[in-house]
Amino acid sequence: MAFTVCVLTAAKKEQYIASYIAGDTPVTGHDVMAEMIARHGMPQRRVIAWFVNNYTRPLDWTIDEDATVEFIMTDSPTGLRIYQRSLDFIFVIACARATGRKAMLKHSIADGHYWELEGGIVTQLDIDRIKIEMQEIIKRDSPITREILTIDKARRIFQRQGDLEMSELFIRANLDPVEVYRCGEFYGYFCGGTMASSTGLLRLFDIVLYEQGLILRFPTTENPDEVSHAKIIKSMGDVFFDYAHWLEVLDLNYLNKLHHRVTEGKIQELILIAEAFHSQRLGNIAEDVASRPVKVVTIAGPSGSGKTTFSERLKVQLMVCGKNPVTLPLDNYFKEREESPKDEHGEYDYERIDALDLELLENNLTGILNGEEVTTPIYNFITGRKEPGKIIKLRPSDVLIMEGIHGLNDRILKMIPDDSRYGVFVSPLTGICIDPHNRTSTGDNRLLRRLIRDYRTRGKSAQTTLEVYPKVLNGAKKYIFPYRNRADAIFNSALPYELGVLKPYVEPLLHTVDENSQVFSEALRLLNILRFVPSLNNDGIPNNSVIREFIGGSCLDV
Repeated sequence: MAFTVCVLTAAKKEQYIASYIAGDTPVTGHDVMAEMIARHGMPQRRVIAWFVNNYTRPLDWTIDEDATVEFIMTDSPTGLRIYQRSLDFIFVIACARATGRKAMLKHSIADGHYWELEGGIVTQLDIDRIKIEMQEIIKRDSPITREILTIDKARRIFQRQGDLEMSELFIRANLDPVEVYRCGEFYGYFCGGTMASSTGLLRLFDIVLYEQGLILRFPTTENPDEVSHAKIIKSMGDVFFDYAHWLEVLDLNYLNKLHHRVTEGKIQELILIAEAFHSQRLGNIAEDVASRPVKVVTIAGPSGSGKTTFSERLKVQLMVCGKNPVTLPLDNYFKEREESPKDEHGEYDYERIDALDLELLENNLTGILNGEEVTTPIYNFITGRKEPGKIIKLRPSDVLIMEGIHGLNDRILKMIPDDSRYGVFVSPLTGICIDPHNRTSTGDNRLLRRLIRDYRTRGKSAQTTLEVYPKVLNGAKKYIFPYRNRADAIFNSALPYELGVLKPYVEPLLHTVDENSQVFSEALRLLNILRFVPSLNNDGIPNNSVIREFIGGSCLDV
């Protein structure tokens, strides 16, 4: 075996890269990994898969030609997703063997996946049995093998297993042949592709009872060697269950049901119902604000959540309630560009709260709340400097609406008296699952929205947006999500039809990502998910919909 090795260190994380020169004997990822461990002490426990010529492959993948390879570690976003979907597969198998019941993935919560079991509530005895079975499967280090099946054979197998939703989606996506994974007698299809090559790589997990189901917990990229014990925020859980119940009432739990709506000609009806649901929740929040002595509403949420549309629609609803709202975007308080903080790579970091001129913001807020006439800034993103903006003077019935990713940060909330403020956290928190074992993550939802908006309004390529998005996600984890429990209300900006509307916009953008780019595998993963989604046109979407903030055509100032 002949290859040259390169070990790179970035942001305290090591990358193990090798250029393989083909010899007489083909090699697998396990073969190359053994050499990497011997030569460079690569931490075997964290290796979950590898890139071969920039394509994600399981460790048992064989190469017999010259190739550049990189090992995928569980402390990377790609590695963590592979770990999660592989552990989900083992969990599904363990549920079937230990309880005889089908596992149904609902959504993510507290750095884990929330599951329910078909046929009723979950008990602690169920959990104990599932956990023991999972530990046995992992202890046996059973292979998880990749198989290529014809579509008709794959459908028969999945129907026999009771996975009717995915069997139908194979037809909808026109998959032939179908790439599946097998562990023992069980077959699984998990969107996003590559799985761990054996169960022995999945030793870290925990299962805890929650509501009528359970949470399967994983490690995180920040702590890859231990299971997360993130605190469960009840208000977030309530939003998840409220939305899940609503989808059940609509009989819209999985993507095959969205396909049915298309064939039945009922997409416009679904759009109207979904938008009415948003309007109802917005109205409830506005009435709650109007019933209190609130002078400032602070709105926060990660990038791609639709915060601007929410703030504009909330302004309208507050006027219906007899209030006169005035908006103050926090983005206008960015520091002068040369004063902005930088990250470990020396690049400007606009995700940190220190990127805002907090001193000027506090002075302005103090004056506004004291009834003074205050000239607020507007930030010129071209020059990187603040310029004089609108003048604000609050009257007795006026409410100041402040919107920005840091709207619930303690350093901003302390500027406002407790009895005068009301906080709202906005994010697409959940949506239609692909099938009972596959979900679309909230991070993916926001990313698809942002890919379209960045290209449409800022001329940014999909590759550029994908390259910066990990930094955006890290910023959200550090500076946004820890403060969501400060909110008085949570608004789920997800729409059950939106993936179908986003698909025709975002698919062509993802196809432009260069094969040699470091984000190529991420583009392929998203395309693999979108293949199961029906394409929908945007004709019937109201011009005040949150989705218009991203695809265009909004009547609001977004």
